[in-house]
Amino acid sequence: MIGGMTSISSAAFSHVGLCVSDLDRALRFYVDGLGFEPYARFDLERNVAEVDPPVKLTSCFIQKGGLRLELLHYYSPGVFGDPSNRRNQRGLTHLSFVVDDIDAAAAQLVGFGGTIVAGTRNVGDPDAVQTIFLADPDGTRVELMKLAKGQAW
Repeated sequence: MIGGMTSISSAAFSHVGLCVSDLDRALRFYVDGLGFEPYARFDLERNVAEVDPPVKLTSCFIQKGGLRLELLHYYSPGVFGDPSNRRNQRGLTHLSFVVDDIDAAAAQLVGFGGTIVAGTRNVGDPDAVQTIFLADPDGTRVELMKLAKGQAW
Protein backbone atom coordinates (compact mmCIF):
# COMPACT_ATOMS: atom_id res chain seq x y z
CA MET A 1 0.00 0.00 0.00
CA ILE A 2 1.20 3.45 -0.90
CA GLY A 3 -0.31 6.41 0.90
CA GLY A 4 -3.16 4.25 2.19
CA MET A 5 -4.19 3.15 -1.32
CA THR A 6 -4.34 -0.40 -2.60
CA SER A 7 -1.75 -1.34 -5.24
CA ILE A 8 -2.87 -2.26 -8.75
CA SER A 9 0.09 -4.58 -9.30
CA SER A 10 -2.22 -7.00 -11.09
CA ALA A 11 -2.57 -4.54 -13.99
CA ALA A 12 -1.25 -6.05 -17.24
CA PHE A 13 0.29 -4.08 -20.08
CA SER A 14 -2.14 -3.65 -22.99
CA HIS A 15 -0.72 -1.47 -25.78
CA VAL A 16 0.79 1.84 -26.89
CA GLY A 17 -1.34 4.07 -29.11
CA LEU A 18 0.16 6.09 -31.98
CA CYS A 19 -1.93 8.55 -33.98
CA VAL A 20 -0.85 8.44 -37.65
CA SER A 21 -1.73 10.62 -40.62
CA ASP A 22 -1.52 7.83 -43.22
CA LEU A 23 -2.29 4.28 -42.09
CA ASP A 24 -0.80 2.54 -45.14
CA ARG A 25 2.44 4.51 -44.77
CA ALA A 26 2.62 3.68 -41.05
CA LEU A 27 1.97 -0.02 -41.71
CA ARG A 28 4.74 -0.06 -44.31
CA PHE A 29 7.19 1.35 -41.74
CA TYR A 30 6.18 -0.78 -38.75
CA VAL A 31 5.09 -4.04 -40.42
CA ASP A 32 7.32 -4.20 -43.50
CA GLY A 33 10.23 -2.27 -41.98
CA LEU A 34 10.32 -3.31 -38.32
CA GLY A 35 8.63 -6.71 -38.62
CA PHE A 36 5.45 -6.13 -36.63
CA GLU A 37 2.55 -8.44 -37.43
CA PRO A 38 -1.08 -7.37 -37.92
CA TYR A 39 -3.24 -8.31 -34.94
CA ALA A 40 -6.68 -6.67 -35.24
CA ARG A 41 -8.38 -3.87 -37.15
CA PHE A 42 -11.49 -1.89 -36.27
CA ASP A 43 -13.23 0.69 -38.47
CA LEU A 44 -15.26 2.90 -36.15
CA GLU A 45 -17.80 5.67 -36.56
CA ARG A 46 -18.69 6.69 -33.03
CA ASN A 47 -17.70 9.23 -30.44
CA VAL A 48 -14.48 8.49 -28.56
CA ALA A 49 -13.03 10.19 -25.49
CA GLU A 50 -11.04 13.39 -26.07
CA VAL A 51 -11.91 13.69 -29.78
CA ASP A 52 -14.45 16.20 -31.11
CA PRO A 53 -17.35 14.58 -33.02
CA PRO A 54 -18.16 13.46 -35.58
CA VAL A 55 -15.53 10.73 -35.34
CA LYS A 56 -14.57 8.24 -38.04
CA LEU A 57 -11.35 6.28 -37.54
CA THR A 58 -9.47 3.06 -38.12
CA SER A 59 -7.82 1.42 -35.13
CA CYS A 60 -5.19 -1.05 -36.34
CA PHE A 61 -3.34 -3.18 -33.79
CA ILE A 62 0.06 -4.63 -34.68
CA GLN A 63 2.43 -6.59 -32.48
CA LYS A 64 5.99 -7.78 -32.17
CA GLY A 65 7.17 -9.85 -29.24
CA GLY A 66 5.39 -8.50 -26.19
CA LEU A 67 4.83 -5.04 -27.67
CA ARG A 68 1.44 -4.19 -29.14
CA LEU A 69 0.92 -0.88 -30.97
CA GLU A 70 -2.43 0.62 -31.86
CA LEU A 71 -2.14 2.75 -34.97
CA LEU A 72 -4.99 5.27 -34.91
CA HIS A 73 -5.95 6.93 -38.18
CA TYR A 74 -8.66 9.61 -37.89
CA TYR A 75 -10.56 10.40 -41.08
CA SER A 76 -12.78 12.77 -39.12
CA PRO A 77 -12.01 15.10 -37.44
CA GLY A 78 -8.50 14.56 -38.80
CA VAL A 79 -5.01 14.46 -37.32
CA PHE A 80 -3.18 17.47 -35.89
CA GLY A 81 -0.05 18.37 -33.95
CA ASP A 82 3.51 17.13 -33.84
CA PRO A 83 5.07 14.27 -31.84
CA SER A 84 7.87 14.84 -29.35
CA ASN A 85 11.13 15.83 -30.99
CA ARG A 86 13.31 16.04 -27.88
CA ARG A 87 14.08 13.31 -25.38
CA ASN A 88 13.53 15.73 -22.49
CA GLN A 89 10.05 16.71 -23.76
CA ARG A 90 7.21 15.57 -21.51
CA GLY A 91 5.35 12.44 -22.60
CA LEU A 92 6.30 9.56 -24.88
CA THR A 93 9.69 10.35 -26.40
CA HIS A 94 10.52 7.24 -28.43
CA LEU A 95 10.13 3.54 -29.11
CA SER A 96 13.35 1.50 -28.95
CA PHE A 97 14.41 -1.68 -30.74
CA VAL A 98 17.55 -3.80 -30.31
CA VAL A 99 19.23 -4.68 -33.63
CA ASP A 100 22.48 -6.38 -34.65
CA ASP A 101 23.64 -3.67 -37.09
CA ILE A 102 22.20 -0.21 -36.48
CA ASP A 103 23.52 1.31 -39.70
CA ALA A 104 22.03 -1.43 -41.89
CA ALA A 105 18.74 -1.36 -39.95
CA ALA A 106 18.57 2.45 -40.20
CA ALA A 107 19.19 2.32 -43.95
CA GLN A 108 16.47 -0.31 -44.34
CA LEU A 109 13.97 1.81 -42.37
CA VAL A 110 14.76 4.84 -44.52
CA GLY A 111 13.60 2.68 -47.43
CA PHE A 112 10.31 2.15 -45.58
CA GLY A 113 9.64 5.85 -45.01
CA GLY A 114 11.77 6.62 -41.97
CA THR A 115 14.10 9.60 -41.64
CA ILE A 116 17.40 9.52 -39.76
CA VAL A 117 17.50 12.21 -37.07
CA ALA A 118 20.72 14.16 -37.68
CA GLY A 119 23.31 14.08 -34.92
CA THR A 120 21.89 11.08 -33.07
CA ARG A 121 24.31 8.35 -34.23
CA ASN A 122 26.76 7.84 -31.41
CA VAL A 123 30.23 6.81 -32.51
CA GLY A 124 33.24 5.60 -30.63
CA ASP A 125 34.10 2.24 -29.12
CA PRO A 126 32.56 -0.41 -31.45
CA ASP A 127 32.12 -2.74 -28.43
CA ALA A 128 30.06 -0.18 -26.47
CA VAL A 129 26.32 0.47 -26.80
CA GLN A 130 25.53 2.10 -30.15
CA THR A 131 22.36 4.02 -30.96
CA ILE A 132 20.72 6.04 -33.69
CA PHE A 133 17.32 7.73 -33.82
CA LEU A 134 14.94 7.84 -36.75
CA ALA A 135 11.58 9.47 -37.18
CA ASP A 136 8.76 7.29 -38.47
CA PRO A 137 6.69 8.73 -41.37
CA ASP A 138 4.73 10.90 -38.88
CA GLY A 139 7.76 12.00 -36.86
CA THR A 140 7.49 9.61 -33.91
CA ARG A 141 11.00 8.85 -32.71
CA VAL A 142 12.33 5.31 -33.07
CA GLU A 143 15.64 4.36 -31.49
CA LEU A 144 17.77 1.54 -32.88
CA MET A 145 20.19 0.16 -30.31
CA LYS A 146 23.06 -2.29 -30.66
CA LEU A 147 23.95 -3.72 -27.28
CA ALA A 148 27.47 -3.55 -25.88
CA LYS A 149 29.65 -6.57 -26.49
CA GLY A 150 28.61 -9.28 -24.02
CA GLN A 151 25.64 -7.26 -22.71
CA ALA A 152 22.48 -9.24 -22.03
CA TRP A 153 19.10 -7.56 -22.36
